[in-house]
Amino acid sequence: MGKRTKARECAFQMLYQWDITREPIDRVIEAFWRVRSTTDETRGRAERLARGARQHVEAIDEAVTAAATHWRFDRIAGVDRNILRLATYELMMEPETPAPVVLDEAVEMAKRFGEADSPAFVNGVLDGVMRRVRGGEGKEAKGVRGA
Repeated sequence: MGKRTKARECAFQMLYQWDITREPIDRVIEAFWRVRSTTDETRGRAERLARGARQHVEAIDEAVTAAATHWRFDRIAGVDRNILRLATYELMMEPETPAPVVLDEAVEMAKRFGEADSPAFVNGVLDGVMRRVRGGEGKEAKGVRGA
């Protein structure tokens, strides 16, 4: 697993923990690293992503809600919701990361941590977010189109 993938996975886990507990993100991050270890580079990237997504959570949740047609935000599974938050943060606030990379990484996390239908759901919602935020840059994640 690459460093960026590992950082995204750690950031997702921190966001999920924050979403469940609603503890301050700094406290969540501190507790997370008590039981995990990684390189300083990966840790720094993971913390930047988790803090950034938390800081912009209202705008991110609005973007996800707009793209998740026929789904109420509060009905989206916690795993999917936080994968979507992380990826939407990257799409909105880190334009140097190519959209197809963001979508592919999110779909892979959905395969690993979500339910059977999570990858297709995450891909569909993020495709809608990407079209709104980046004007349709890139394509849907590989191997998931039409799933």
